[in-house]
Amino acid sequence: MTTFQTGFWQGFRLMLPLWPGVVPFAVAYAVTARGAGLSLWDTCLMSLTVFAGASQFAAAGQFAGSTLPLGAALALVGTTFLLNARHLLYGLSLSRQLPLSGRQRILAAQFLTDEAFGVVTVAGTRTPGGVTFALLLGAELSLYAAWNAATLLGALAGQVLPGPAALGVGVIFPLAFLGLLVPLLRGRPEVLVALVAGLGAWALSGRVPGGLSILLVGVGGALLGAWLVTRRAPVAEAA
Repeated sequence: MTTFQTGFWQGFRLMLPLWPGVVPFAVAYAVTARGAGLSLWDTCLMSLTVFAGASQFAAAGQFAGSTLPLGAALALVGTTFLLNARHLLYGLSLSRQLPLSGRQRILAAQFLTDEAFGVVTVAGTRTPGGVTFALLLGAELSLYAAWNAATLLGALAGQVLPGPAALGVGVIFPLAFLGLLVPLLRGRPEVLVALVAGLGAWALSGRVPGGLSILLVGVGGALLGAWLVTRRAPVAEAA
C-alpha cells in the first residue's frame, strides 16, 4: 500500500464515528426535497454536486412549484453563500498547514465540510507528518459517500423512516466537535478564546444566519488569539 493510500484510508476511517449523525440528516433532506417536487435524480444530483447539508435543506424548500422566480433564486444563492461563509476560514487555516497544488485545492475545497476540517485538524496534531492531502481527502470522501448513500436511501424510502428529531441525533455533531476542541485547550489563551467564541456564537445564534455567525465568531476569535499571543511574546523575550 502506498503512502497516499495509507493516509487516505486513515482519514476515511477517522470519520466513521460521525456517520450515524450524517445518515439521518441526509435522509431528512431527501424527504424534504421529494416533498417539494424534486425527482429522485434531482434529489441525488444536488447531494452529488452541492454536498452542503444546510444549503440543500434551504434550497429544497425553495423548489416547491414548477418554476423558481428570479428573486427567489437570488435569495437562495445569498442564503447558500451565508450558510457556507465559514468555509473561508477553513480554507485559510488549511492553506497555512498544507501546501496544495491547484488541482488539489479545487478537489479539497469541493468536498470540505465542518466535520472533515475538525477531525483532520486534530488528527494532524497527533500525526508525525501532520495534515496531508491524502488524510484530508480520505476524511472528506468518507462523509461524501455516507451522505450520498443516505440521500438515495431517503429518496427511495424516506416516507417510512423516522426523522432526525425522532432519532435524537441532533446532539451528535455538537458533542463530536466538543470532543475535538478539548485536546486543543492547552493553556489560558486557548481556553479564553474558546470561551469568548462560544459566548459570541451563543449571542449571535438566531440573530444572523448560521454560516455568517460562525464566520464572525471565527474571525473575532482569531484576532483575540493573535492579540493574546503577541501580547505575551514581548514578556517571554524580556525574560
